[in-house]
Amino acid sequence: MRCARFVCIALLALCISLLRPNFLPAEQIPVRHVEGVTFGCLILQTLDGTPIAYGQLQQVASGDQVTADTTFHFKDGSFYEEITVFTQRGKFHLLSNQVVQKGPSFKDQLESWLDTSTGQITIRYSERDKQKQVSKRLDLPDDVANGLIVTLAKNIDPRAPVTTVSLVAASSKPRLVALDIIPQPEGIASAGLLSYKTQQYLIKVKIGGVAGAVAPLVGKQPPDIRVSLIKSEAPTLVEFEGPLYAGGPVWRIVMNAPKPADAARTDTK
Repeated sequence: MRCARFVCIALLALCISLLRPNFLPAEQIPVRHVEGVTFGCLILQTLDGTPIAYGQLQQVASGDQVTADTTFHFKDGSFYEEITVFTQRGKFHLLSNQVVQKGPSFKDQLESWLDTSTGQITIRYSERDKQKQVSKRLDLPDDVANGLIVTLAKNIDPRAPVTTVSLVAASSKPRLVALDIIPQPEGIASAGLLSYKTQQYLIKVKIGGVAGAVAPLVGKQPPDIRVSLIKSEAPTLVEFEGPLYAGGPVWRIVMNAPKPADAARTDTK
């Protein structure tokens, strides 16, 4: 009888340990490069280089608060927008994140709102032509990185073997996951006659608890993310490679150079 009780207690302890997320301590990233006013044109590509959407990043700063608005307009009529508000008082801190994704390029038609001051995540999505909404309050750490992955990568110390931050995975079942950001060997990027050293990062998504243990076995492990930045006192995105949304395919984001109207008309002839 005592042996049976011992086995039951051991199994219960094991289940509790599996249910508890087993993450490395996450950390807020110190501000090494202050964010300010930015406007950049973007191209969203498949991994073979085929453009599927064109977009822009518009960022404005007011004091130490920054609002970044990223949009993509897809060739098939789909639309994506992410609005991220954060502060940079010595360390980066997310205030809110809002995402809209709609159209045939997205498996799920979804809108999400995240407020870190309350931990409230609200998601409106469609399932079988029915509109549904889920609201959940999460115990959020100070290092939540939704909408901030590239910004944080620009400020990470590349000498650190791994930097861990948190992310709220917005889906019909929102959950908190961890991102391990791992420096990779330097690369080279070129622009015409000029070449630049790049700092590259591999980002691995870690799901805690039983779901994290099962995910690789059932093909649900999120793919790795890769970020490449110009390595300088003004680090700049070269490319971002990863899913744009939870459960989405791996796409690539690269910078785009706008052309004068006359040149654009000439290109289309």
